[in-house]
Amino acid sequence: MSSPASAPTGASFVVINPSGNRTRAVIEPTPYTIGRQADNQLVLRDSRISRQHVRVHKVGTTYTLEDLNSRHGVFVNGTQVAKHELKNSDSIEFGVQDSYRLIFMVEDDEIHKLIDQLGQTNKSDGTAGNLSKLRALVEVARALQNSLSTEDVLGAVVDAALTVTGSERGFLMLRKDDDLEIVVARNDRGAPLGKNDLKVPTRLINRALAQRRELLSMNFDPMAASGVSPDMSVEMLALRSVVCVPLVRLRSGGGQETSIRTANSETVGLLYLDSRAGAADLSAGNRELLQTLALETSTILENARLLEEERSKQRLEEELSIARNIQSGLLPRSLPKEGFYRAAGWSIPSHQVGGDYYDVRKLNDDCWATVVADVSGKGVSSALLASLLQGAFLLASEGEKNIELMMSRINKYLVERAHGEKYATLFFCNLHSDGVLHYANAGHCAPIVVSVTGELHSLPANSMPIGLIGVAPYKVDAYQLKPGDKVVCYSDGLSEAQNAAEDFFEIHRIEEALRGNYAGTCEDVLNALKKSVQAFTEEAPQSDDMTLVVFEYRP
Repeated sequence: MSSPASAPTGASFVVINPSGNRTRAVIEPTPYTIGRQADNQLVLRDSRISRQHVRVHKVGTTYTLEDLNSRHGVFVNGTQVAKHELKNSDSIEFGVQDSYRLIFMVEDDEIHKLIDQLGQTNKSDGTAGNLSKLRALVEVARALQNSLSTEDVLGAVVDAALTVTGSERGFLMLRKDDDLEIVVARNDRGAPLGKNDLKVPTRLINRALAQRRELLSMNFDPMAASGVSPDMSVEMLALRSVVCVPLVRLRSGGGQETSIRTANSETVGLLYLDSRAGAADLSAGNRELLQTLALETSTILENARLLEEERSKQRLEEELSIARNIQSGLLPRSLPKEGFYRAAGWSIPSHQVGGDYYDVRKLNDDCWATVVADVSGKGVSSALLASLLQGAFLLASEGEKNIELMMSRINKYLVERAHGEKYATLFFCNLHSDGVLHYANAGHCAPIVVSVTGELHSLPANSMPIGLIGVAPYKVDAYQLKPGDKVVCYSDGLSEAQNAAEDFFEIHRIEEALRGNYAGTCEDVLNALKKSVQAFTEEAPQSDDMTLVVFEYRP
């Protein structure tokens, strides 16, 4: 008899990656965003998927999918949608081939249906009944893998093996170093067994496993095995039959193909079944079922390994997301919009954290300091050094007369801490209320001065990057700004931004954007340049951080 249907308690996505491997993602909390950017609840690693591709809303027990103006759109059951009320088993794709696919699943529905199917199996059907029961159990195991622990899944596999063979006890063992470790042990009534209930030493089983001639089957007689101690009598073992089924390592190939490695080193473990009361049923049909079950178990183990890898990556991404929020919090919360010095800034890392930074600081009523830096390399180490430099400049910048001394001290400090393994290009300047700009350019991209008439003038590097050698001269130059002049500072991630064809944005496109928008405010100029580079790249993933700061002189 079927169990009564229960009200759904939630929902999840079955996530099918391009290789065909499946994982489960619970849809909580809502709103629930999906895309390639790390701060989404579900991150899909495909550069063709938009940073934030879709969002899922929940109202009561209804889940609604909404396209977030993605580049390639979102498709439900093959039809492109802007907004769609999700139904159980809806298939969701992202407008590109050979990418991720999601299946919307109402909690418990799939498992309950499969358990109902299992309950309807007639035990008198012989091998056909066993086949139906095995299929149901394997499907339950697959569903359990998406909702519970791997141990529960493997327990269902042992139950299936006991059902097929009529054995009394089952042990599932996995390789650990040079021996086998029991991970599941239970009897034919589903009761757990202790690991000590297996009286045969695992080293003997492991030896027979390594010496087998066939890939998917092996023979093992505990009394015939060499090395059995004299006190291991027949009365002690009291076994009528023993069945061992090897578990082999599966590797996902291109598409959804799966290959079996034949080397003994690629054996991941085995199913051990024994009986005291009677012999196990190993008719031809049941032997094939056992081998099928072994392959299904191997698939489950491989998926569990991949899932654990994905979870480890997710934990790392969560930690990096925290680091990214901290780093973002170190940027100026607000920039001056009134007075003689006005500024606008923008920075986006190519990874979760980046090696670019900028800062603005009021030194006194007549002077503002600006710094833009780009630490060599990518990732966490560069981000840590960027934060270190930011703190150093925050404490060291005291006025335009001290720029040369400040640069020398920070250079020495960086060499001592990074041992020459990291360096940074950097532009530092002070703008006085009379419009005089004192600056040091340590190997950084040349900032561009945009005059009120649209003329462009660059401020080229006049010193070497900081952190390369312990003692280095740092020159300070001066430039007289006129009212309305703007200074555009950027990192090389902007000029070297690439589109899908791998063309670079380059300086001439920066200059074109500046000539077309020089009459606006510093914020207008920044937004125009930002839109220009975004239109050029069309959301193509970038290999370097992009930072842009525009400040203007308004006496």
